[in-house]
This record gives sequence, structure tokens and C-alpha cells, in this order.
Amino acid sequence: MKYSVFSIFLFLCALNISANAQENDTLQTSPLAIPDSIAAIPDSISQQRADSIAEDLFFDQALAWLDTTNCIPDSLILELPDSIYKARLQSLPFVIEVPYNQVVRSFINRYIKSSQRLARLCRKSEYYFPFFEDLLCQYDLPYELCYLAVIESALNPQAHSPMGAAGLWQFMPSTGKLYGLEINSLVDERMDPLKATDAACRFLKSLYTTFGDWTLAIAAYNCGPGNVNKAIHRSGKRDFWSIYPYLPRETRSYVPIFIAASYAMNFADAHGICPAETDHTMRTDTILTHERLHLKQISEILDIELDELRRLNPQYARDIIPGGEKAYALCLPIEKTGGFLDQHDTILSHRADELINNRRAEIDMMHKQGLHGSYSRNGVTYYKIKNGDTLGGIAKKFHVSVKQLRAWNGLKNDNIRAGKTLRIGG
Repeated sequence: MKYSVFSIFLFLCALNISANAQENDTLQTSPLAIPDSIAAIPDSISQQRADSIAEDLFFDQALAWLDTTNCIPDSLILELPDSIYKARLQSLPFVIEVPYNQVVRSFINRYIKSSQRLARLCRKSEYYFPFFEDLLCQYDLPYELCYLAVIESALNPQAHSPMGAAGLWQFMPSTGKLYGLEINSLVDERMDPLKATDAACRFLKSLYTTFGDWTLAIAAYNCGPGNVNKAIHRSGKRDFWSIYPYLPRETRSYVPIFIAASYAMNFADAHGICPAETDHTMRTDTILTHERLHLKQISEILDIELDELRRLNPQYARDIIPGGEKAYALCLPIEKTGGFLDQHDTILSHRADELINNRRAEIDMMHKQGLHGSYSRNGVTYYKIKNGDTLGGIAKKFHVSVKQLRAWNGLKNDNIRAGKTLRIGG
């Protein structure tokens, strides 16, 4: 289950809410209806939050390489009649309903006031949205779901939350693995833009199949389907604005912020904000490789800044592409892909003993972590025993002997219990 971590990013940086919040406190008001006229949502908490969010709302460091010098006017267009906001939202070619109300307006204003950050997001969207849209189309999903990644991570594939969520779509490890993402000490595919987006599409499609309503599916992406089902049961209705008072507090803001992000990204230019400038590459190509490689090998031979390679390949936590039977993606500036192919053998041999060969045993062990449900702490690998596990089976998984496992864990026999933790290694 995926719990909310979007409070860490964008406008929810100041909300200070837990990703594991289970509360379902209700407001002292009746469930909402959104009439044709502007509806003021009677949620003083959400309104106070919207009014008190500080200017430092994004992870600026992740966007700092985008230059906003020439894309912000001296005077922003801030205050517009409600009728204009409403008409602009209604003009968007969306399947998902994006009604207008005072909570939405509050979050729209925050986006516009954070003009430099919005300018940077607009530029980053030019890189990420095309392949978001390709995958959304492949799964027959609404294109506007792109904006979920804006509010989840500020389009930062390296984003992490204190609760353990990561990547553009902020998957928790358990959800990421459920959708086939590799997560271990070497590789975290939650930060692979393509694979994480594919997983997010499958997750969102599953949520829509469950609820049959996109705003409910979006709410469930934030707080989990269990909390949405509770709110439906308590309200007796099945639309977001009716169950609104019965949702966890952070989820009440989640859909309005989705609507506000949709508005801000589509109408930034109407407020005098243009996309930020960059001298980093925005055109890339992806190569699949079975070779074990270090990003430094590629950086030094192809003359690409190491930080640039890391930005393009955030899934490789230790700068190492594991290689092996599985093909791993290497994203390169498009003008460097020919050089990679031409100098492939040179790259493989460059500093290989120093960066790869002499670390092979260490790398192999790190690669096994996560694949078998193990984890590392202070350089030691541990494995939590599952139902049906045997000591012999665990030994086979980690390519060690039963005798070694006994010695490392002080076992007198082969008897083990589910839920207990084994040490793998001396």
C-alpha cells in the first residue's frame, strides 16, 4: 500500500504530516457538493494550510541547474477573477474532473507566487512528460495523470521521503517490489523514470478498476484504497467531494493540489512565467547493457560530467550498473550514444580492476540484497525468515552453506522460525 509522501514536496512541504497517518477524523461539517457556482470548501484546516505555506516549497537543489533569469517578469499576474480560473480549468481537455473552488484557488496562487520553481518545473516537464504520455497511452489512462508526478516529487527522480518513498512517483519499497521494481543496495528502480512510470501506470489502472472514478483513484494513490473505502462507507457515497470530510487530512488537500498543479503547468504563460533555461542536455537516448560498468568509466572515456550521468541514471545508487543476465538501462546524452558504442571495449577495460573487478564479491552480495528480501545494516546483510523457508533453501539463495549459516547465527540445528532474522555473512 502506498501512503502519502507528497507533503514532502511542493506545496505540502509545510503540511508536516506523516506518510503513515491512519487518522480519519472528520470535519464538523456535512459532506460537500460542488455546485456550478464557486464552492467554498468548509475546511478551515486546509484553508489555513494553503494560506500559511512558506515560499520555500520545493527542493530547490534538485532544480537549481535550471536558470530562471530570463523567464520571470518583474510583476506576476496574481489576482484574477474566479470566473477566469474556472473557465480555464473547464477548457482543459481532461477526462478527470477538475472543479474550481476556494481551496483550489489557494493552491493555484501558491504555485504562481513560487514563480521560479514553477518555471523550472515547466522546463523539466518537457523532458519527462513525453514518455509519461507514451506509457499512459499504452495503458489507456488519462494523460493528465502526468501531474501526479509534479505533486509527488516536483519531477525529481531522486526524491526521497523520510518514510522511505522514492522516485518520481514516490513508491514505498513494498509497493515498488509488488510492481516488479528491483530494489537493493546497487539498484533502486523506483528512481528509474521509465520503469517507475510503467509501475505507476499499472498501479493507477488497478486503483481505477477498483473505484471506477479517477478522483477516488487519485485519493487512493495518496492514502491507500483502505482509507478511501472507509470514507465511502462512512459517507454512503462514492465521489471525492462527498467523501471529502471523511478522508485523512492530507488526502483532502491532495486532489485540490492536483487540480492546482494542472492549472499552473498549463497556464503559467498566462501569468507571465516561461520555462526556465538550461545548458544541460534535454535530449537523451537509452542503451540496454548486460555489462558490469561503473559510471566513472563512462564519464572519463566519453567526457561526460559524472553528476550529469548520475542525473540521467539516478537508479544506480553506487554508480554501478550490475550487469549479468538482466539487461540494465543506461541513459546518455543523445550525442554521446555513438561514442559509447564505438568505444565500448575501451570503456569496459578502463580502470576496471580498480572500479569493478576487485569489488566483484562485494557487488554480487549487494546485488542479491533486495532480490531475496534481504537488507543491509552497517555493512552486514540480514534476511527475515518467511513462511515455508528452510535453512537449506536460504543457503542456496545466497550461495553459502548451511554450516556457515549455523555458525553466523549460533544455530545448533536446522530449525528456523518465520519472522526471525538471519545474519548472512561473518
